[in-house]
Amino acid sequence: MSCLYIVPTPVGNLSDMTERAVNVLRDVSLILAEDTRTSAPLLKHFGITTPTASHHKFNEHDTAAAIIDRIAAGESIALISDAGTPGISDPGFLLSRECRRRDIEVITLPGPTAFVPALVSSGLPCDKFVFEGFLPSKKGRASRLAALAADERTFIIYESPLRLTKTLAQLIEVCGADRPAAVAREISKLHETTHRGSLAELHAFFEANQPRGEIVIIVGGAVNAPAKVHKNKYKDT
Repeated sequence: MSCLYIVPTPVGNLSDMTERAVNVLRDVSLILAEDTRTSAPLLKHFGITTPTASHHKFNEHDTAAAIIDRIAAGESIALISDAGTPGISDPGFLLSRECRRRDIEVITLPGPTAFVPALVSSGLPCDKFVFEGFLPSKKGRASRLAALAADERTFIIYESPLRLTKTLAQLIEVCGADRPAAVAREISKLHETTHRGSLAELHAFFEANQPRGEIVIIVGGAVNAPAKVHKNKYKDT
């Protein structure tokens, strides 16, 4: 039976790749990769010789129809991203949606994604949470931060190392300096670390210690009532 497979790949340690994921990538007709150059070492490591093609946010609108036509004609195709689960802050949603519209089966394999281990390791409540992903860089950023600050659930943000201290400063503005939080970096990689403390403590630490690698910020929810939103100098533009 032909279908689209959504296949997670390791965010760090190659041992996180599942046997099922390897078998699927070997068996399909084509692997769609966010960046074929990035995925090439992974595929070589597991002896996967299936042809690859690029499928990313800049071309997905143009390539989706032809991909779906191939699946409808009887091929099975797999989609991977540079790391983690496609569709989670990576390309994947559009292709999955269009497959569903044409009654083509989509099978998503369970597997790695950075925010789950970061959340569980944070020590903050994880029974209910909000996954925000990357915040808007400009327009809408302040309003999203204000909404997150007022939510009683733990929330999760992806951030680049160069923007981390700026984002922590903005979080202090809307959540207060004492809000508990954690910053995880390089999940499942050799230099994985998690720092826990108040937003003020984390800001001070990373001001003195410039981080590297991929960053996940986890912030505790507002307690009992919406957090007081301080006058914010970071206005939407």
